[in-house]
Amino acid sequence: MKALMLGKLVMVVVTAVVLVAQALAQQVAATPTVSQRVIVVSLEDRKLALVEDGQVKKIYTVAVGKPSTPSPEGTFTIARRVANPIYRHNDKVVMPGPHNPVGTRWMGLSIPGYGIHGTNEPNSIGKAASHGCIRMAKADLEEFYELVAVGDTVKLVGQRNEETTQLFGTEPAPAVAPAAQPTLLAEADPPATLAAAEAPAAGTTTNQAATHAATYVAALR
Repeated sequence: MKALMLGKLVMVVVTAVVLVAQALAQQVAATPTVSQRVIVVSLEDRKLALVEDGQVKKIYTVAVGKPSTPSPEGTFTIARRVANPIYRHNDKVVMPGPHNPVGTRWMGLSIPGYGIHGTNEPNSIGKAASHGCIRMAKADLEEFYELVAVGDTVKLVGQRNEETTQLFGTEPAPAVAPAAQPTLLAEADPPATLAAAEAPAAGTTTNQAATHAATYVAALR
């Protein structure tokens, strides 16, 4: 009698273990796979690559910071995404539209004041022409915006290395125009505070920051 009861108990335990294992397996199968995305920008090549799970999905030509206002180098993340952003800089407000200096999309990076965005100067694409942000052509920008998410890694690489050479090839890098001599001002507007404004990188000197802010305001006029 005891043996019969013990056998039944074992069967109950085994059945419970099997059911739990099946439930866990179903839960794992139902959990979507999270893609690992890395955005690599070669400042020297003025190219951006979207790499997903180790595979290159897209390569775009971009504009990067000019010599007097260079793009920051390092590894960051996408901190926010904004469609049709409103641009504000001090008392100037630019609503979404063809005159908005950051275009139709803004992807702010984890380094404050910098992002990937559009431009109202399409001829700047492929050049070292921005105030530090990464600019994209409108069609490329809107396509790219739908392919990335907050938290994705963004690597801004200054000098070519093995990774960027593999991504973008070994053709000669575009020529870089010499930096213009800055005009020092006694007092200049502070850097923009809205996420959709380009601001000087950490470690920038006071004169450089003043020139950066004044130059950017002038560009909007």
